[in-house]
Amino acid sequence: MIQQILIAAGGLGLFLLGMTVLTEGLRALAGRSLRRWLTRFTKTPVSGAITGAAVTALIQSSSATTVTAVGFVGAGLLTFPQALGIIYGANVGTTLTGWIVALVGFKLDLGSTALPLLLLGMLMRLFGGARLRHTGWALTGFSLLFIGIDAMQDGLGVLEGAVTPEDFPGDSVWGRLQLVAIGVAITLVTQSSSAGIATALVALGSGAISFPQAAAMVIGMDVGTTFTAFLATLGGTTAGRRTGYAHVIYNVLTGCMAFALLDLYVDTVSPLLGAGSQGDPQVAVVAFHSTFNLLGVILVLPFAGAFARLIEWLVPERESNLVAGLDSMLLQDPDSATDAVAKAVSEAGRRSFRLLRFWIGRPESSQEPIDDPAQELEEMARGLDAIRAYIVQITFEEHDWDGRARLAHLLHALDHQSRLCSRLSDPPEPQVLDENPRLCRCASLLAAALPGSLWPDSTHAQRSQKVADILTRHRHAFRRQALAAATREPSSINTVPAKLDAYRWLERCARHVQRLTDHRSRAAEEVVSEASVLGPGSKPSTGA
Repeated sequence: MIQQILIAAGGLGLFLLGMTVLTEGLRALAGRSLRRWLTRFTKTPVSGAITGAAVTALIQSSSATTVTAVGFVGAGLLTFPQALGIIYGANVGTTLTGWIVALVGFKLDLGSTALPLLLLGMLMRLFGGARLRHTGWALTGFSLLFIGIDAMQDGLGVLEGAVTPEDFPGDSVWGRLQLVAIGVAITLVTQSSSAGIATALVALGSGAISFPQAAAMVIGMDVGTTFTAFLATLGGTTAGRRTGYAHVIYNVLTGCMAFALLDLYVDTVSPLLGAGSQGDPQVAVVAFHSTFNLLGVILVLPFAGAFARLIEWLVPERESNLVAGLDSMLLQDPDSATDAVAKAVSEAGRRSFRLLRFWIGRPESSQEPIDDPAQELEEMARGLDAIRAYIVQITFEEHDWDGRARLAHLLHALDHQSRLCSRLSDPPEPQVLDENPRLCRCASLLAAALPGSLWPDSTHAQRSQKVADILTRHRHAFRRQALAAATREPSSINTVPAKLDAYRWLERCARHVQRLTDHRSRAAEEVVSEASVLGPGSKPSTGA
């Protein structure tokens, strides 16, 4: 018996490995299309739920869908209520795995057939091109699923007759609560509700547990799948913590609803599963899982706004800082992590532009006075260091030139942001700018070119480049005029160096603003075009 139990444990391990490999392969095959779908079709919580269900069913990972949604909220691409729709839908999409296991894994007995498919998948992975490698990896994961199911069936077959439903808690309220707790525990151990459900289906098929017991355990597995995600969000960004709280509260409420409906479902379905009937208990369990998840989405969607406000009240917005959106959870998805970096760089640019307006005496009408510019620059320097440390942890696939190119643009923007801060730490005296008409006009031109929004676009970049070019073009003329004026008024000779330094300071600040804005606007594209950044067969450009 011990040997058979070890075989079953190994089968569960193969199933978990297959789920991981399958998800990796499908995500790589889908590429950035999933991100475009999520942002394009997630306009309301309803459309978000539909899109979230479709994407999760496609990549077989609710956690991957949730992480992407968190990244979009943190980057400002989606609102929190829209992201809630994605989370609701992800719960429905993840039930597809149970259907695959029940309808294909048990009915067709693909354990032996999957072995040559496993070899084929690995050969494609080792020797194929980019897309063929990803396809092979997904096929490898798919094969491992059925090999794992076959091993679990063989291993747990020894329990037939030795372990019966009577060995588990009885069919009472307290007994069902215990079964729910068992389901939660299984999911916490396996870190996968899909693996837990597969285990329950195998146990049901071997006669170790009854249909009502399996259904109660599935409720616990659905609730247990949220705890890992919740723990991952603790100490993270506001968007991540709100998502974690929402996921747990929603799944607990859905689980309570499913528990209340369990008697009704069992009474309705049990006659179809009796002796001589054509009903299948395993399919009935999977149908129950899908039904209560779908019903939960239908019931909660009309109250999505109120639910979002509740979560926002439970998890209030933290004090804004440059690194508030740099959540370690987002590192699972390089594109979402890059979104967080893009927002941080944009926020750093907004703050430095605010300081620049302050120093040249052209603040916006709504701008509050800056009490301690030196302290603000010091905080910004620490924030820029934290952004660089976060970027180091972002890893793209070897041939993901689009992602690398986008991150390269952000690194360029970060470099010019640092240089601009260095200029702001040594500004000219305000009276030098105010007393010279030409310097005063240059300062006004620069102030007009500064982006007023957090997300600069190509228009901002073109305007700032035009101002930087004007200042560069007139630099020598200003120098000649300043020196000529000093010869006419010898008393002003001592002010010439300060005027020339002020002009150079304005010109260099303008150039950093232009390059910062240009690289940030390029990185704002969802996918940077290879043609615009890369040459044929080359790597991402690193030009300044």
